[in-house]
Amino acid sequence: MSPHVPRNSQHRPRRALVVGSGIGGLTAAATLLQRGWQVTVLERAASLAPVGAGIGLAPNSLRALDVIGLGDTVRDLAAWQGEGGIRAPGGRWLSRTDSAAAAERFGGPLVLLHRATLVDVLSAALPEGTVRTGAAASLVDAGEPGGRPAVVRTDAGDIEADVVVGADGVRSGVRNVLFPEHPGAGYAGFTTWRVVVPAPTGPFAPHETWGRGMLWGTQPLKDGRVYAYAAARTPVGGRSADGEKAELLRRFGDWHHPVPQIVAAATDDQVLRHDVFHLDTPLDTFHRGRTVLIGDAAHAMCPTMGQGGNQSIEDGVVLGHHLDPDGDLGAGLAAFTADRLPRTTGIVAKSAKIARLAMPAGAPGAALRDTVLRLAGLGPSALALRAFDGVCDWRPPQRTYAARTPVHQARQAQQS
Repeated sequence: MSPHVPRNSQHRPRRALVVGSGIGGLTAAATLLQRGWQVTVLERAASLAPVGAGIGLAPNSLRALDVIGLGDTVRDLAAWQGEGGIRAPGGRWLSRTDSAAAAERFGGPLVLLHRATLVDVLSAALPEGTVRTGAAASLVDAGEPGGRPAVVRTDAGDIEADVVVGADGVRSGVRNVLFPEHPGAGYAGFTTWRVVVPAPTGPFAPHETWGRGMLWGTQPLKDGRVYAYAAARTPVGGRSADGEKAELLRRFGDWHHPVPQIVAAATDDQVLRHDVFHLDTPLDTFHRGRTVLIGDAAHAMCPTMGQGGNQSIEDGVVLGHHLDPDGDLGAGLAAFTADRLPRTTGIVAKSAKIARLAMPAGAPGAALRDTVLRLAGLGPSALALRAFDGVCDWRPPQRTYAARTPVHQARQAQQS
């Protein structure tokens, strides 16, 4: 897919401003550039170093990345081989699956990698100077398709744009301007911890472990480290007086191998803790005027399906598909909302439902959940895989991809 210079009435490339350089913002920038837009990404932070630890990219987002030629680069980072599944705190398996079954069911692997690695891959696809760091931006005017431009205010002055992409996260300032009547993100009822440490000694299979009001996940990275995450039902705003490592030891120190070893290997400053907020009240539309929302700004969700980043990537590619720089901007934005709003609203609701299933507060709820998981695991496919039907098997609107390399073609042939 080669960039082209659109010919419009102004005889210049149409300008897109992306507010936020997270995964969705960078994907949108790369896709819009390939469509022929002039793109600038405005990032409030001083650098692109992401706040976060690991991220799982499922086949749906990998196929989206194929559209901009990056899918195979990320697939080469896949580390999960063999079995995995859901366990009880004592170690008993509740539901099992394996990487081959997942790849066969959804048409590709699950890739676990550090967020910094993914940001590096995406930013390397952008020309130098595309991303401006240390550039706080706020929406002044959403603009009007066929009329006045959108306006974004920065410390260096106001910038006019043909389209503004709000990719500024769960507490989006762009969303607040577009939809001041919307209540915003609500607390999902639990907090999360994340850490990346060297792999512990002794064998283990990738897993999530579900307890009463708590869960833990351990996933390998290709570089020899592990990404571990935990969640627990807690009041909003809580913090441990003696540090978050001590809090993890109190909550998970007696769980099965390798959970205690991973906590012991972490230093307190490596443990990231964040309360989870989601858009439990969906937006009616993702766009107004010349401005559109993507990623967490549009549909922040619980992390229990691991789809937040995946949906952001889908957003970025689908937005580029609909925004032809020579076409009708209003129609393109409306088509984007029509494509993305029903899908992401359903995944937000399903992610919240799985959070309730995974972390029931009482013993009776946990016992019922474990029984359901064990019975489901006896069938032809584990519940953990069936839950992702209609999610991980998504394909982008484009029928041809940029990643038609011999390696990619061979992988597709193996999967068909």
